[in-house]
Amino acid sequence: MNLVAPPSLQTGDLVYLCAPAKAIEEHYIIEAENWLQSIGLRAIRSQNLTGRHHYFSGTELERIADLQEGLDQQEAKAIWCVRGGYGSIQLLDGLQWAQFIREPKWLVGFSDICVLHHKIQSLGFQSIHGTMALNIEKNSIQAKQRLRDLLFGQCKSFEIKSHALNRTGACRGQLIGGNLSIVYSMLANPEAYDFRDAILFIEDLAEHLYHIDRMLHALRRAGALEQISGLLVGGMTDLEDTDVPFGKSIEELILTHFSYRKIPICFDFPAGHIDDNQALVLGANVCLEVSAELSTLSYL
Repeated sequence: MNLVAPPSLQTGDLVYLCAPAKAIEEHYIIEAENWLQSIGLRAIRSQNLTGRHHYFSGTELERIADLQEGLDQQEAKAIWCVRGGYGSIQLLDGLQWAQFIREPKWLVGFSDICVLHHKIQSLGFQSIHGTMALNIEKNSIQAKQRLRDLLFGQCKSFEIKSHALNRTGACRGQLIGGNLSIVYSMLANPEAYDFRDAILFIEDLAEHLYHIDRMLHALRRAGALEQISGLLVGGMTDLEDTDVPFGKSIEELILTHFSYRKIPICFDFPAGHIDDNQALVLGANVCLEVSAELSTLSYL
């Protein structure tokens, strides 16, 4: 199924800032507002954007109301989630999507926000896996430029130097995925991805190697790894090992799950919990080509 791309933004358009999960400090918001202004966009804050309720930016009802306002507001042309952490899954059952379906808009975020990406793709729309207000100050120039390009409708291909452990080959499919922990946690949900012939992107932060292995086993046993046509592995950042070492690098660990499948696999893709977190359009149809020298991801 071809997913619908929301309308591209134009200079002067309004971007709605909200915090569906963890609380965030004011100075990160100001940095994000300044960046939006620098690329010709305006920002509006959700009511509880800088609120705090224990770990979260607000109570569940406050966060639902904030995100619902963004989904329903006709003036805002994009929703930019300002940070992840944990909490997006708490909101799903309380949200109404009718207005979003009538007038879709880009939703931007990563990490815990991948819960919302799952929901949006299940409704038939594309969304942007990209950096957030929490990270924008430290992001690379390329990461900020690619997010700007995608918001304004410019989908440029990726060309990156190939990793020595890449699996070569070429494939086409719908780009799905995001944070591996979220993809794993959504397997039993109605919003779970359709993995058939898809190109799966994964990344994660501060997980034990054996946790990664467990999640990949779950994906394999659910049939996901047998169905995908290609794999992109982004930042696997600050991974932890056990006192008695697991015995494999992250690349070697991942490859053990593809011993009998010869699909293209690209390591070190520039997206995830890294400064060079370059934005991706989830739900887009793409072509992945992995050679010994170069890996290319192109939008079709």
